[in-house]
Amino acid sequence: MKIFDIPGFGALEIRHILLDYNGTLAVDGIPVPGVREKINTHAKTFRFHVITADTFGSVEAALKDTDCTVVTIPAGDQARAKAEHLDRLGPGHTIACGNGANDCFMLEQAALGIAVLLDEGLATRTLAASDILVRDIMDLFGYLENPGRLTACMRQ
Repeated sequence: MKIFDIPGFGALEIRHILLDYNGTLAVDGIPVPGVREKINTHAKTFRFHVITADTFGSVEAALKDTDCTVVTIPAGDQARAKAEHLDRLGPGHTIACGNGANDCFMLEQAALGIAVLLDEGLATRTLAASDILVRDIMDLFGYLENPGRLTACMRQ
């Protein structure tokens, strides 16, 4: 757990990081270089959860040595399934990251919603539901390692 105290935005007591897989942590089912190592480094402070429809069928093998929980959701009503998983974690203590239309509700309801723009693109409804847009998932770890970046972005 870590507290991020952001002037005008409030104090965020973050325990969980909820991540979409394809388009957020991975491109075409292959993890972004360095992301597994970063998750393992920060798993001492946060619990990482990867929630995915697993479009390419690769998530389990790709993250087998990564300190995270992988949740595969069925094809139907994925946005609701992701939001329900966030509810179980506690939205007020969770940073959620995603890019697809099915990530919209989890980004909107999380304490901090981060939209990620990789090669797959970013659904505009998810962008509108987010608090922050980053160009790469590695920017999330930049916020965790240097909270001043998060403060500079979010202070009001």
